[in-house]
Amino acid sequence: MAGDAPQDAGAGDGGRGPAPGLDESLAAINAARREALDASRGTLRALRRLASADFALARSAFGRALAWAGAATVFGASAWLFVTGTLIALMQRMGLSWLQSLAVAALMSLVAAGFAAWRVSRYFDLMGMHATRRQLSRLGLFDEDGAGDDDDDEPPPGPGADAARPAAAAAARPTGAGPGGG
Repeated sequence: MAGDAPQDAGAGDGGRGPAPGLDESLAAINAARREALDASRGTLRALRRLASADFALARSAFGRALAWAGAATVFGASAWLFVTGTLIALMQRMGLSWLQSLAVAALMSLVAAGFAAWRVSRYFDLMGMHATRRQLSRLGLFDEDGAGDDDDDEPPPGPGADAARPAAAAAARPTGAGPGGG
């Protein structure tokens, strides 16, 4: 076993047989390598299927979002004219001013447009491929918040960050070079 301490040859076998030969050890290592490779292939196949299903969901959500966006546009363009014209005429007959009539019509339009925008945002949220991102994060291949980026040399912002920048700049200057570049 890999974690066992080596035993002295003369201290007894403790129930073990003789050590396997080089050929047997290489065959065991090769078998373990094959098993690990097969497991990796299985994991990659599952991840590929997950990404494919996630893309299908995103494609479907995009189509539905476009359909709802079209519905919102149709409502905003055609029904707006009929509904507002009718409402304004009715409100004028009831004795409301033009300003009040137009305000009520605009409020109704805003409510309908808000509902359509809410539906569009719901379907666009489904296009985020959340399941694939979650699995890639578990595998360490994707970091959504960018915390794994180690390519920046600046210290993180904090209480002493402003004081650390001039010291780091002075340390980076070649010897003999003053602040004036001479």
